[in-house]
Amino acid sequence: MFARRRSTLLSVVVPAYDVAAYLPACLDSVLAQAPSLGRVGLEVVVVDDGSPDESGAIADSYAARDPRVRVVHTENRGLGAARNEGLRHATGDLLAFADSDDMVPPGAYAALLKQLTRTGADFVVGSVARLEGTAEDPRLVEPPWMRRLHRQRMDLVIDDLPEILGDVFAWNKLFRTSFWRDTALSWPEGTRYEDQPTTTLAYLRARRFGLIPEVVYHWRIRSDGSSITQQRSSLDDLRDRWETKLTSLRSVEEYGAPKVTAMFRDRVLAGDLHRYFAELPGCDDAWWELLRTGVLSIWGSRSLTHSGLLPADRLVGWLVEQGRRAEAEAVVAYARDLGRPLDRVESADGRRLDLPADVLDVRTVAPAALEVRSTER
Repeated sequence: MFARRRSTLLSVVVPAYDVAAYLPACLDSVLAQAPSLGRVGLEVVVVDDGSPDESGAIADSYAARDPRVRVVHTENRGLGAARNEGLRHATGDLLAFADSDDMVPPGAYAALLKQLTRTGADFVVGSVARLEGTAEDPRLVEPPWMRRLHRQRMDLVIDDLPEILGDVFAWNKLFRTSFWRDTALSWPEGTRYEDQPTTTLAYLRARRFGLIPEVVYHWRIRSDGSSITQQRSSLDDLRDRWETKLTSLRSVEEYGAPKVTAMFRDRVLAGDLHRYFAELPGCDDAWWELLRTGVLSIWGSRSLTHSGLLPADRLVGWLVEQGRRAEAEAVVAYARDLGRPLDRVESADGRRLDLPADVLDVRTVAPAALEVRSTER
């Protein structure tokens, strides 16, 4: 007699903490993937990360009525540790992650699996839509940069598209479990922004990875600002952000491809700085010092004037590098109140930013910090 071959199994790890209002929708969306997966089985590992609300009980109720769901209860140790705990219990050949306040759209895993099977890649990544608004008026918005990065169906190596390193998310990817374990991937524990160091290593270590244009994940943006990644004005948040940026940069530098390193530093690592610059007006001394220290540690020898930031943010970045705190705060406040791009004027060096003298004396600013590139409006 021949032994029956075990069917392929997809494990989805879902950490849960203080998400009772969102967890049922998340689990329903993951379980609803099964019909489109065909013969591929589905396993959902929910990790109750010491949640103070009813999240653990909700997960248990799903497990009681659906054998595909298993629940692991732990003390609270944070998202990275919860994901790692879920990995220890996952038994599938394929691996995905979902955050418990988000949702997976119909057919998402099937679309990722199709590209994984077709290409033989180590993992596949799809696009993401932000779930904004309210329960009564939800809106799905695919960020333009995500649409641009995922516009083609491809299989590639990181040298082909180094900007994809900006897609740092854990949850819009489908991995072969063998690749995950063979390359010793895991999530950092005890820090925010744990996605970037691990996904950076995945891109760098993959023989090949796949890319698809479909939106495979709905990322909920909470209107109350309670998400960890919506708390950028805190010192702990900024400290964790620099730690994960620097860890990821070291990995890219060790990879040893100058083109990849330059793209990573100038476009990927700089990509979210505008959100931190927005916190400058009214920040305390410790936050300012940490912001400047981090900027100098990554861009001190090159300057953010070379980055992919918008012109106003490149100017603010240069002011931060120079230690000109009051002027950096003034430019941020002026731009916020203006509500539109800063004025441009023609100069002997080409187009440049123009600001009122009581905001910034542009005569004291390096031309590169005021430059408006030919591709910019």
